[in-house]
Amino acid sequence: MCDYEIESSIIKKKKGIFVCGVDEVGRGALFGPVVAGAVILDPAKLNYEIKDSKKLTHNKRLKLAKEIYNDARAFSIGWSWNDDIDRLNILQATREAMKMAVKGLQIKPDYVLIDGMKPDFVDISGEGVIGGDNISLSIAAASIIAKVFRDNLLFSFHRVFPKYDFSSNKGYPTKKHKSMISLLGQTIYHRKSFRI
Repeated sequence: MCDYEIESSIIKKKKGIFVCGVDEVGRGALFGPVVAGAVILDPAKLNYEIKDSKKLTHNKRLKLAKEIYNDARAFSIGWSWNDDIDRLNILQATREAMKMAVKGLQIKPDYVLIDGMKPDFVDISGEGVIGGDNISLSIAAASIIAKVFRDNLLFSFHRVFPKYDFSSNKGYPTKKHKSMISLLGQTIYHRKSFRI
């Protein structure tokens, strides 16, 4: 279950600091960007319905994303496009997306909690949290806004490339998506370095 225990213990040690959660979506997709979210929650406005975006329905994610945008102290989105992923590799591109998200926050955080990764690529103190989107409300909130942003982007791409069925597969390697790549080839937004 997600809670605010990690954040609270950090804030207790040094009152007045801002703790940011960071997570990404789209690492395993064949198409489009990897997207990162960064969120600084308001401890006075915590919503315990927030959890890992993968465990929520589409409508629930939309509802929670709106609440996060309204109630969080700060939020931001970062991304790395397919050409960055092909040039850098997916891990480095994910780090770049996370850096962009943290840098874009309306308040500079004092401490970052990153899902599954050491924060040695940002110039802020912090820690990696294994399975963080199931433990930390801040990381789960970041996963929700990143997922909603990327899903909306893929809905838009579906209108441009309807045969690839991005509204359903969100760019991930489903059977239909892979068969359409075999039939039609890759678009300019597909990740050329990924094995299909």
